[in-house]
Amino acid sequence: MLDYVMYMGIVLFGPALALEAVTGFPMPYSILIVAVASVIYTSIGGLKAVIWTDVFQFTVMFTGIFAVIIKGTIHVGGISKTWNIANENGRLNWFNFEFDPRTRHTFWNLFGSSLIRGLLFSFNQSSVQRISSTPTVSAAKKVMYLSAPGFVITIFMGVVEGIIAYSYYHTIRCDPLESKGIRNSNQIIPAMIMSMFEDIPGMPGLFIASLFSASLSTLSSGLSSISAQMWQDFVRPHTKPMSEFRATLIAKLTVVVFGCIAVAVAFLVSTFGGTLIQITGTINYAIGGPLLGLYFLGCFCPWVNAKGAIFSCVSGMAIVGWIAAGMTVSKGIKKTAPLPPAPTDMCFQSSVVNSSEWMTTSMFSANVTTYPSVFVKHMEPQGLDQLYSISYTLLGVIGFLNSVITGTIASFITGRTKPEESDPRYLISLSDEFLFFLPEWFRKPLRFGYNYDRMMVYKEKEFSEIDLKQGKIRNFANVSIVVSSEENHKGINSVGEFIVDEPEELLLRSQTDGNNVSPSSAPLLQGVGSMYEEQETTDRAGTL
Repeated sequence: MLDYVMYMGIVLFGPALALEAVTGFPMPYSILIVAVASVIYTSIGGLKAVIWTDVFQFTVMFTGIFAVIIKGTIHVGGISKTWNIANENGRLNWFNFEFDPRTRHTFWNLFGSSLIRGLLFSFNQSSVQRISSTPTVSAAKKVMYLSAPGFVITIFMGVVEGIIAYSYYHTIRCDPLESKGIRNSNQIIPAMIMSMFEDIPGMPGLFIASLFSASLSTLSSGLSSISAQMWQDFVRPHTKPMSEFRATLIAKLTVVVFGCIAVAVAFLVSTFGGTLIQITGTINYAIGGPLLGLYFLGCFCPWVNAKGAIFSCVSGMAIVGWIAAGMTVSKGIKKTAPLPPAPTDMCFQSSVVNSSEWMTTSMFSANVTTYPSVFVKHMEPQGLDQLYSISYTLLGVIGFLNSVITGTIASFITGRTKPEESDPRYLISLSDEFLFFLPEWFRKPLRFGYNYDRMMVYKEKEFSEIDLKQGKIRNFANVSIVVSSEENHKGINSVGEFIVDEPEELLLRSQTDGNNVSPSSAPLLQGVGSMYEEQETTDRAGTL
């Protein structure tokens, strides 16, 4: 939840900054307008409104992206020329295998950070809400199979836009950042849009629409999912049963409250320096890395107890937050030297720097001779500055590893979960999942004496593997269900596993067991979904 709240603040800040660059419209007003619009339609329409607006916003967003890519490529002179310009000027250094963790971007730290980010996508509250809203497990799998490559494609298209932006400014020989036409690098793309589409009415508006569509989509999804989480995990378990009207009112008020928090985060982010991608990465990795470590412990480390899990997450956030703060405030850190800028000999330089004025002034009014920037060699960092100098992309990896290690140590100190106390239904064996091709004698020691066999639990309860494969066993974690009729009372075990029999099978079993079950009670047991007489939530020690 905390991770997503911070992210919502960032996605509010980004488009507001772009709009200010394009039109001069004050950034605080943009943040407030987008937040209010998102809160209104999310609180009124709920998840259904969020999904359908996401579909429309997806269309607008990708229309704007494709327009920029196509027009920019044509302006530069084609795909080949665009690629060659970027490659010749060091913008396509894909395979930098340098092992220095202080280098801003290398193959290794980008691979690690991308892996952390991709895994976090599975545990994202918005993703979980969408998965839970699907009718079947197969439908949920389809959602993930489609969204995962879509996520990668979207990121790649953003990279392509950056390549086109550099090639474009190199072609027109006017780097707006180097010539002081814009205030910071977050305004490069909006500046390119205004320059490239200045003769095509409506195109800058399409770009702004696509940018705000992405922001609204993320914001509304986050507000909807956090509202549902607050109700399900914090309000409902600690309140008495209430009317649907009151429950709906609480959910809507939650949307408003978290919308206000997102606005506050956006104003806070606006005070940070650096590129938007670095701000986003630093904040998300500081929270997401330890959170991913917590999920890893819950799934793959059966020895971890509740105390160890809590300590792992808290310590991970504290350490990564400390490093991130040091990166921000320390003056002695080593920074990777920036790449050479594009030429500026065709720019118009004004003594007064204002992005909105630059947009309305011709970029080709005068020839200005510029000289290359002189970079002073930075002294080697000393002490803690060496730690603060590491790449921001490694913060997520540090948080993840810290959570796994400290969670394990804390669990053994406070009394680990023993093999007989673990529940295989909540565990995944790394050796069986990833080393399945190896013989059993090799994989068995890697289980450390813990039982990962779910079927053993079913057999203890006289369930067969055939029942599981035929879909007769259903698992509802944390739910205890009792189904009864006038003539029969059938108790269900504490985790909500039950078998739905066909009427003929039920009658046959009742005759064999000597139970008196009338034919009329068979449909009651078969239609178990609508005949709950008791449903209570229990707290399972094995659930995080």
